[in-house]
Amino acid sequence: MKAEITLTRKYREHLLSDPYRPTYHFAICDDLGIPGDSNGAFFADGVYHLMYLYKNTETESFHWGHISSLDCIHWRHHPDALTGYEGDRGCFSGGGFVDEDGTAYLSFWKFPAADKVKDKGGIALACSKPPYEVWERMEPIAINSSDIWGVTDIEVDGQILHIGCADPSNIWKINDKYYMQTGNKVVLDRFGREENSDLKYQGDWVDLFSSDDLKDWHYVGRFYDNPQLGIDGWPDKTEDDMCPSFLPLYDAEENGKPSGKYLQLFISHNKGCQYYVGTLENERFTPEQHGRMSWKDTAYFAPEALIDNKNRHIMWAWMRDNLKDDFKRFGWSGVFGVPRNLWYEEGELKIAPISELDSLQYNRVEHSDFDSDNVDVTDGMVCRLKGVWNGKEKAGLAVRVSDDGNERVEIYYSPEEKKLIMDTTKCGTEGWRVREEAPFELRAGEKLSLDVLIDKSMIEVFANKRQAISRRAYPTDSENCVGIKLIGAKPEKLESYKMFPANPY
Repeated sequence: MKAEITLTRKYREHLLSDPYRPTYHFAICDDLGIPGDSNGAFFADGVYHLMYLYKNTETESFHWGHISSLDCIHWRHHPDALTGYEGDRGCFSGGGFVDEDGTAYLSFWKFPAADKVKDKGGIALACSKPPYEVWERMEPIAINSSDIWGVTDIEVDGQILHIGCADPSNIWKINDKYYMQTGNKVVLDRFGREENSDLKYQGDWVDLFSSDDLKDWHYVGRFYDNPQLGIDGWPDKTEDDMCPSFLPLYDAEENGKPSGKYLQLFISHNKGCQYYVGTLENERFTPEQHGRMSWKDTAYFAPEALIDNKNRHIMWAWMRDNLKDDFKRFGWSGVFGVPRNLWYEEGELKIAPISELDSLQYNRVEHSDFDSDNVDVTDGMVCRLKGVWNGKEKAGLAVRVSDDGNERVEIYYSPEEKKLIMDTTKCGTEGWRVREEAPFELRAGEKLSLDVLIDKSMIEVFANKRQAISRRAYPTDSENCVGIKLIGAKPEKLESYKMFPANPY
């Protein structure tokens, strides 16, 4: 035991000294966080619960780690909620739900049974009572795959339909009936990729199931039609709908009222995290607006969300830009973006970091001397910057700037291009070094407001609570790439904060 304690202490000290390991973004501390999807979020009795997918390197099976928090910032670890089951390889993604009696349910994509006879994999459920420490598998599984893992065949009006049997959403309940949707990538890959494929199997769509008792599940139909209408920026036929989350939107940042709109968060595996805003009526979702949270690659990935007691729609996402062989090289793998608060106001989706993040701020400095482009901050490796500009000119900040100025991450708004931009092409030699551009345009007379979060390899920017970009960046010499410089116009106001670590190590 003494040797184990010594090794544990050395491992923690190793993580604390890592120049790329974030301090206030949740980071997986055990085993391989690839895939590292956020899963199974729910709020119950004043506590936020969140699961994360990871590969257990001892059993080679995929588990759901379980963490809980009072503020979505400081997390307590629980025993794994889901592990390998009766010799199978565990599970992939899914959602969380709490019923009126306080029982929590996890819906997830189960690997086939070890003998390939009991079941061929599919959608399974697990349940737990407060304090949600022990999770029991529910038998039989809710939806069993056909001979193709992730696909189930159902006869509808005399025809066999191939139905998605992967990545279930959270469960929701309306008029005593439970609903759950399933992702479509496996069906799309098998039946919808060719030019002459049946149109109903092309592009993004999901299937809807319902149940009266959470045990017997019945196919309802397509939850929404693939809106391939030639709308610029909307999903095309190459994009799937997986890791779906479906919850209502409220009309204010906190304590809002129902907006009448719902949010379908999802990923396409080739273009990352995105969403639909729309309406729900008679077991059908109608997408009315579409937006993305990833534009250049799939760095922002696998969203998960919940509704809390302040009527906040809070989401997480896996930051997928892992360094090559990161677990072998550094002893850890897997990071989430900060929790985002989402609401619907003025006809659009609003986005901001949750207000609890402010609790980590300290040593506020208001910057007013802009004779040069240098911004003097105490710790440019881990900090928060909030600035206001007139909005008429190109403006922003270069962060993680090296002593010679050659390495940097540039963050700015371009009024000519009508874009919010984060450029990591000049930062280090590893990772996904790209120039990511998000559509963004200030309204007439509106000033530019940027909220920039820097946390070692994690960099996030939020603009006017209407747009955001999150990426990872890996400076060559992390400890000496700590400068902050102005880009373009000088700010009307700029303040910086040190950020206290939220991760225990």
